[in-house]
Amino acid sequence: MTGLRLVVVTAGLSVPSSTRLLADRLAEATARDLRAAGREVDLRVVELRALARDIADNLVTGFPPPALRDALRAVEEADALIAVTPIFSASYSGLFKSFADVLDRDALTGKPVLIAATGGTARHSLALEHAMRPLFAYLRAAVVPTAVFAASEDWGANGADGSLAGRIDRAAGELATRLSGRPAGAVPPTRAAEQVVPFEQQLAALRVR
Repeated sequence: MTGLRLVVVTAGLSVPSSTRLLADRLAEATARDLRAAGREVDLRVVELRALARDIADNLVTGFPPPALRDALRAVEEADALIAVTPIFSASYSGLFKSFADVLDRDALTGKPVLIAATGGTARHSLALEHAMRPLFAYLRAAVVPTAVFAASEDWGANGADGSLAGRIDRAAGELATRLSGRPAGAVPPTRAAEQVVPFEQQLAALRVR
């Protein structure tokens, strides 16, 4: 059986990147839980830093270059997504938002998504709830309850409840639970095609016979 396709989108700008580190830890924890449940996992990481120019070209031309097209297809065909961004000016990065802007509007419909972010201080943690979660709600994704934020001081925390390790395990467990009963390659339900009813027909339906 083909493994569940788990795609990690990370918008870290530096090398090495704490954003990529958080993404890797979330992916490892999710894959561990899925394998413990007897599911195989095909993992792919999409580094937006490497696609920055392609994303800009897509925004101004409307056509994705080959590398970006491949990344967009991977996200569309994924069974689940882990999305991680650094927080700048109390919101997701411009690179992260630009990638979301070039996604097909139905690419994430019904898809389980784990959201996470990094920042210099814990003051940025609310950006997950006032910026990232609404973005994925708009894209009609099925976002898991626990969002993971990692401030600079979190990286030395132990595994107790409330620590970064504990939050990673909890969020990964929620995503794995969403996926454990899902067939690999399952296509999320899409909305039925909207039928436009002419205005005259709507008026006629209101007439008393």
